[in-house]
Amino acid sequence: MPEGVVAPVKVADGLEVAGIAAVPSTVSVPVAVADSVELYRTMRYIRRFEERAIELVRAGEIFSGIHPCIGQEAVAAGACAALDPGDIVLSSHRGHGHLLAKGTDPSRLMAEMAGKVTGIDKGRGGSFHPSDFTAGVYNSTGTVGHGAGIAAGIAWAAVKAGDPKVVLSFFGDGAVTQGALLEGFNLAALWQLPVVYICENNRYATTLPVEAAVAGTITGRGEAFGIPSSVVDGQDAEVVHAAVAEAVERARRGGGPSLLEMRTYRYHGHHTFEMLVRLRYREQAEIDSWKERDPLDIQAARVAEVDRARIDAEVELDLDEVVRFAVDSPRPDPADATDHYHADGFRPRPGVSL
Repeated sequence: MPEGVVAPVKVADGLEVAGIAAVPSTVSVPVAVADSVELYRTMRYIRRFEERAIELVRAGEIFSGIHPCIGQEAVAAGACAALDPGDIVLSSHRGHGHLLAKGTDPSRLMAEMAGKVTGIDKGRGGSFHPSDFTAGVYNSTGTVGHGAGIAAGIAWAAVKAGDPKVVLSFFGDGAVTQGALLEGFNLAALWQLPVVYICENNRYATTLPVEAAVAGTITGRGEAFGIPSSVVDGQDAEVVHAAVAEAVERARRGGGPSLLEMRTYRYHGHHTFEMLVRLRYREQAEIDSWKERDPLDIQAARVAEVDRARIDAEVELDLDEVVRFAVDSPRPDPADATDHYHADGFRPRPGVSL
């Protein structure tokens, strides 16, 4: 095996997690040692960022609460690592990991979540709707399922402009029953647009189990439009990376959209509101069974102990500064609350036409 490459990782056939088949696959994923380390770094950072954000929610620094992505770090890290810097990400309400993995400044993201003027959107997006055009994250939306059509529009504009970028659109299993999602699929398939649709199936739309909400299969919705669709082990960052890299490469060469259903799980509640109201909709045994395949542990096993210790220490030091920046930053002036509500006129961009 070439130097600097670890042994191929294989997903077990018929893998069962909490009674749900994850990914019957024998995909080999040769990943460079350096990439394995960086994937671990990204995942560790996302995990600890979310945990520190929850502390700020408890302290009253983040008023709105957050939708933690703890347990789903492999999807964000593996998927965004397959992108070029100029590619675009559309996120969901559970999107802090997507922004961090795509390159958003963590200090400015935490400040945004705390509603501070130093945030990436000057405190106007918060935890729910942040965007970071500099990093290529065009929006995070709580309007479930509507990102699919926006992704198709961005991809269409890129094709018209001769720009080879690919658009990655994240959504949850709760979105697959939304008609707007299927409208986006239809346009992407009809025009063979460079979009990779990623469904983070964490099994629950708030408190509703996926089997009680979704008739048929999630991938079947993509297949109905002729979109290549597959199920992926969303707990393994390197498997995620391989699947997304293949879909991105196909999209970039003109092969059209893909749909990847990432089987994953959130370890915390739908929202930090559940820290106050103890909702009973899943058994502790189910949560524990998914924690046996914690994505951070899976990736950590591929990284030397000395590297893990170094990364863990670096992450803690950095997040101390991130939290300090967010807490110490000023809040917006209420007098500016209505700024940016209206555009100042319609100005077509050069070269844009139907």
